[in-house]
Amino acid sequence: MVRGLLNKLVSRSISVAGKWQQQQLRRLNIHEYQGAELMSKHGINVPKGVAISSVDEVKKAIQDVFPNQKELVVKSQILAGGRGLGTFKNGLKGGVHIVKTEQVEEIAGKMLGQILVTKQTGPQGKIVSKVYICEKMSLVNEMYFAITLDRTSAGPLIIACKKGGTSIEDLAEKFPDMIIKVPIDVFKGITDEDAAKVVDGLAPTVADRNESIEQIKKFYKLFVESDCTLLEVNPIAETSDKKLVAADAKLNFDDNAAFRQKEIFLLRDPSQEDPREVAAAKADLNYIGLDGEIGCMVNGAGLAMATMDIIKLHGGTPANFLDVGGNASEGQVVEAFKILTSDDKVKAILVNIFGGIMKCDVIASGIVNAAKEVALQVPVVVRLEGTNVDEGKRILKESAMKLITAEDLDDAAAKAVKAAHN
Repeated sequence: MVRGLLNKLVSRSISVAGKWQQQQLRRLNIHEYQGAELMSKHGINVPKGVAISSVDEVKKAIQDVFPNQKELVVKSQILAGGRGLGTFKNGLKGGVHIVKTEQVEEIAGKMLGQILVTKQTGPQGKIVSKVYICEKMSLVNEMYFAITLDRTSAGPLIIACKKGGTSIEDLAEKFPDMIIKVPIDVFKGITDEDAAKVVDGLAPTVADRNESIEQIKKFYKLFVESDCTLLEVNPIAETSDKKLVAADAKLNFDDNAAFRQKEIFLLRDPSQEDPREVAAAKADLNYIGLDGEIGCMVNGAGLAMATMDIIKLHGGTPANFLDVGGNASEGQVVEAFKILTSDDKVKAILVNIFGGIMKCDVIASGIVNAAKEVALQVPVVVRLEGTNVDEGKRILKESAMKLITAEDLDDAAAKAVKAAHN
């Protein structure tokens, strides 16, 4: 998928620190079947399909939607790429199967409720709660298409390649000259000329050129009107009846647009997300789980990245990115500690607060209250500086808690790494 090329949208520290938990910030991810339904509403060609959540639904779905189909495609639905080459923990190979209609029920039964492991899920995998049954289309050509946000051009960027069906990272390595990029003026919107450049980059062999241009414009309209941060179609394909079809798609949406995209954000599937991130979102905290052993609680994204970097510099690995922001309450600090300590891999916690709007005494009170509620079992290193720092240090000292204090960030990181490894 396009993640490899789009990870510039991700914090560099997160991409270094978290092998399996790399995630773009500010985005809602939805399932393939949900994306197909949304695209269809915008006039984009998609395969006919139906999502089911139990084996009992298979027969009715086939009767209602595919009464005359001899073969169908059964796709596991998880929020991760690489499904086709994935493996279920029950032994089933592949999360996408083309089977005879009478075999759909059997294959769906082996997928539903099972854990699928792909190169993008990490070894823990993700549970398959739904499968997407689709018509088998006669594809004559597979290409790659995506729209993302580009900092260089300060607007949407369309990426196209006349080869598709495999990861964009592999395509970029093997066929760099085939990948074209068309920046779109966010004020003018997509023009016929822009869309024509994209179609020329895709180089369809049988699809009607004018209809293909209109399809590209509809993709862009969906991207803008739905506040997408990513719209990726791999493959975008030509069919034997000369249509351009989104055979598989991934859509992400800007979380900041949730207030005006209420219907889309109702599609969120918390079961596919890290439960710690779900809990953090409810507490209005910014949290991303990583794979390390040192839990980090800071205020400000910049300080969070600096903290993770210096932990790595001292030989440790951050277990998370947790930013309590500039105006967190004591209650939020308590919730932050609950989230940090819910991770069994955390061997030490580093609290690094630079008090500006966020006051050090509020953080200190939150730490003390969290210790009472959570029964901390791991060492806690605290570095406080800024607004009300003396009051904060007094609160911590009078609490009689066994804390490791630090004078600066370098000292704090060194002590946290040492504490985690002891």
